[in-house]
Amino acid sequence: MTPLSDAERFARLRLARTDRVGPVAFSQLLQRFGSAVRAVEALPDLVRRSGRDGYALPAVERVEAELAAGERVGARLILLGDADYPPVLAAVDPPPPVLWTLGDPTLLSRPCIGVVGARIASAGGQRIARGLSQQLGEAGHVVVSGLARGIDAAAHMGALPTGTVAVLGGGVDDIYPSENADLYRQIVEKGCIVSESPVGARAQARDFPRRNRIISGLSRGVIVVEAEIRSGSLITARLANEQGRDVFAVPGSPLDPRSKGPNELLRQGAILCEGLEDVERAFTTLRTLREPPADSPFDGAPDDLDDALIEQVAALLSPVPTPRDELARALDMPIGVVAAALLELSLAGRASLLPGGLASV
Repeated sequence: MTPLSDAERFARLRLARTDRVGPVAFSQLLQRFGSAVRAVEALPDLVRRSGRDGYALPAVERVEAELAAGERVGARLILLGDADYPPVLAAVDPPPPVLWTLGDPTLLSRPCIGVVGARIASAGGQRIARGLSQQLGEAGHVVVSGLARGIDAAAHMGALPTGTVAVLGGGVDDIYPSENADLYRQIVEKGCIVSESPVGARAQARDFPRRNRIISGLSRGVIVVEAEIRSGSLITARLANEQGRDVFAVPGSPLDPRSKGPNELLRQGAILCEGLEDVERAFTTLRTLREPPADSPFDGAPDDLDDALIEQVAALLSPVPTPRDELARALDMPIGVVAAALLELSLAGRASLLPGGLASV
């Protein structure tokens, strides 16, 4: 893999911090233009053509300030395309464009497994999470969790001697909850803190689903120890399933509402987990998680799209996600042209790009 130039790394960070450029649009812009440098150059014209006002790339000074903030706290920036970007995470569709890390980033490329669960966890649940994580670490797995109170904290503590990864919703310097400050410091020394948020950012509610997606994306499988039916842990399990990861659940008493989540996962086909042996048995099955092929969906797309053509594509969109090849068939157009039109509509705020080549309004 050819190392990214300094200019390309700067452009990738700037592109990732651009309004309406999420992971899907980021990947598609790289595919369409071949590099972030070219994408950043082309973006103002794309947006202007779409008719959107008041849209601008992040100022160069803002990106420089983010890099300087990372340097001040000793954090390391890993970008999609860097040689040390975690290969299992690169297999996610689409992968996060940016990772800030504190600690040992080589842990991210080792075999990882997520352990998640309730914040208000029982003493028994915490004991299970701590003991299971210790066994997983001693067996060569890196335990990944979210540094929340309860099950997350117990999992990190059990895996501290062998290395653990904490994925945060805020920046890598955002210690939340504050009661885990000592655990945070130990993970920086013995493990790795990870976030795709800028250094200095404070976690907002919208950041936690993205955080959960990285927990599952880094992992070969995810173990849910305790969780109520409506919980972030079940969101992590759903994301893991969508990403082709194994989902494990520790069964519990039907009298405890914290067991309803794992028990429901078991009804849906999750792997029963009572100890390390259940995990190791599941991992003997042949499964390879690879980065998706670099084939571009934009083959045959012109540099400039006709406004009427873009409106034709927009007219077919609905709140129901639609595959771009279905749109291409309906319009009798090449897929590359439709993909380019959808990208421009998303930058104008008129379409949402979704994984798997889907789009909606």
